[in-house]
Amino acid sequence: MHETRPRPRLDDPMTESEIAGAELTTTQAGEVLALIEAARLADGVAPLSEHGMLRLSYGSADGGRDFLVIAGGRIAGYAYLDPPSGDQGGEVTGELVIHPGRRRQGLGWALTGEFAVAADGRVLRHWAHGDLPAAAALARTAGFERFRALWQMRRSLSEPLDAPALPAGRALRSFVPGQDEDEWLKLNGRAFAQHPEQGGWTGHDLELREREPWFDPAGFFIAERDGHMTGFHWTKMHDPTLGEVYVVGVDPDEQGSGLGRALTLAGLRYLRDRGADQAMLYVDEDNVPAIRMYEGLGFTRTMVDAMYRRGPQR
Repeated sequence: MHETRPRPRLDDPMTESEIAGAELTTTQAGEVLALIEAARLADGVAPLSEHGMLRLSYGSADGGRDFLVIAGGRIAGYAYLDPPSGDQGGEVTGELVIHPGRRRQGLGWALTGEFAVAADGRVLRHWAHGDLPAAAALARTAGFERFRALWQMRRSLSEPLDAPALPAGRALRSFVPGQDEDEWLKLNGRAFAQHPEQGGWTGHDLELREREPWFDPAGFFIAERDGHMTGFHWTKMHDPTLGEVYVVGVDPDEQGSGLGRALTLAGLRYLRDRGADQAMLYVDEDNVPAIRMYEGLGFTRTMVDAMYRRGPQR
């Protein structure tokens, strides 16, 4: 289905923009990726999450929607809206980006209006990566409130790292593709049962990441006790010098055992051995125990992503 709604450009009433809601063609997806890179270079932060980038790379069959802003015959903006999330009370979440050369023309405002229509009376949430002033101002003007923050933290890997001290009876090994997926998904679900994104991962979510060029099973550490998974640390290399503590999770029964710290150290030492001189991670601002652990390992906050929310609009 293809939908268009004319939107006047505020800086030039003689021209028009339009918002099209449709499945993206390969050419359009490529143009959107170029737009995203232009925004990243201009803002110093990527405008879409990994989830949004995977949608562009592999498409989405989950019932979500993509929107394009067309101005001057070219793509000037992009947004997507996920399908309603049952575990979040039917809330819908999206992200948007406007080309740096097309900002301050009312296009971001127009996209938030499309979001409101597509939300169909549900609570609407959207991410603002880097929580940049312009994005925060747009959110406030459109009636959104800031209700969640995700910290990016970093540390140098040139500083000493302790050896991981596993609790008694635990062993460490690497993830085995084609063998470990089902058990890992169950453990991930238990470890992140209260997490709004990570806890709901499906086999498809895992499969997409296993297809990514950065996927490295040797850097995907599994902790076991009596042959059963009890925790994991999945690392990720962004470039030859920057590694990520991608996901660290432990079984709820392992809380307080020191397993999470040991897994984190094992992954950090692996990233250092791969040549990374910096490590990064993301953690929710209200996850105080995790933040304290990471600060104890030398991480400091470097950036904040914010999520904004607005009540149902009828």
